[in-house]
Amino acid sequence: MAAHTQDKLLFRYRPADNLNGVSRTTVESLASALGLNETQVIHYALKQLAKSLLPAYKQDDGPLAAKDILAIQRRGGAPRGKSVRSTII
Repeated sequence: MAAHTQDKLLFRYRPADNLNGVSRTTVESLASALGLNETQVIHYALKQLAKSLLPAYKQDDGPLAAKDILAIQRRGGAPRGKSVRSTII
């Protein structure tokens, strides 16, 4: 059985809340409000930050080239069916 290694991070609280950090008092308050322990609060906060800042999917290669669009149109064939017209106006 392989030994399980766990990455660790030293986390230092700020003496007071500021733009780039929080005090232990704030984390304790969050833990109490959320019903989590302090480590779980830190993971939760980082997950929320990742969801708001990081893309959910890999960036694609950008817009299709004109030759690629033509190739798709050729393979798709002529449009079938009737066009849709609005009868509302």
